[in-house]
Amino acid sequence: MSNNKFIILGREIKKGERAFLELEVAKLHTRNSITISIIVERAYNDGPTLLLMGGVHGDEVNGVAIVRDIIRKKYNKPKCGTIICIPVFNIFGYLNLRREFPDGRDLNRVFPGNANGSLASQFAYKFTKEIAPLVDYVIDFHAGGGERANYPNIRCAFQQEKTLELAKVFGAPFLLNSNFIPKSIRETLTKMGKTILLFEGGKSNDLDNFVISSGVEGALNVMKHLGFHDGEISKKNNSIIIKKSKWVRSPASGMFQVHVKNGTWVKKRNLLGKITDSYGEFEKNVVAPFDCYVFSVNTAPIVNKGDALFHVSVEII
Repeated sequence: MSNNKFIILGREIKKGERAFLELEVAKLHTRNSITISIIVERAYNDGPTLLLMGGVHGDEVNGVAIVRDIIRKKYNKPKCGTIICIPVFNIFGYLNLRREFPDGRDLNRVFPGNANGSLASQFAYKFTKEIAPLVDYVIDFHAGGGERANYPNIRCAFQQEKTLELAKVFGAPFLLNSNFIPKSIRETLTKMGKTILLFEGGKSNDLDNFVISSGVEGALNVMKHLGFHDGEISKKNNSIIIKKSKWVRSPASGMFQVHVKNGTWVKKRNLLGKITDSYGEFEKNVVAPFDCYVFSVNTAPIVNKGDALFHVSVEII
């Protein structure tokens, strides 16, 4: 955004100003308000607006930690343009260490929302109307749901050339082609003409320093590329680009043991894990269906037949 006035939630943010704002999520029956914190840093020089957000799912704390580290290291203070940080988006879920909103809905499945809908839908609507129109770029930080641990990866739709270029700049270990999920933030913002990257790393209710550093470094790379900061883009390795992927699923119900390291290359028929019963009657090997990378692992000790166990690459470019 290059307009002289930058107004968010009714507050004008002047050039060179930092603002700490609150967006009301809901009013409780106790008359207390539940709000989310929004930190805005506007430079003296005009430029684009970047939104960094974590905690869309309240139990995905790695995303919260990534945005927090960016703020602590003052990477959110740009030399041009504006950077908006929302460390905890789903405040209800975060307070309860749960994925969902109190109404049981997944916040990332109700966008663009409805002013007269469910609690989650009303909040999504407020964000879509009051925050989303102001931004040009978004990085949305997530972690694996349930017991799934994701090796750090960045996701976008490969047919969007501008987004794919930005995903390569991010420099995560893996870059995954990912279709849009209906009623997700990513789908909604893309329809609004915004450029959005989705970062996945680690698992729910777990803080992983490697994941956090990968997210912070990737975000800084994007900021440098877009002109928010000076300096060389730092990429330890070129991303492994996965055009097509699939889940290897459990052949039986039982106790589950992982035998492969997340983020590694395996050969066809290599042992990935074992399923055993509780009574010593069977052991079933889970093997790689072909040569592939493993970039997400289910860490649950007990699984059911058909559960997703390993996310693996099918086609690499």
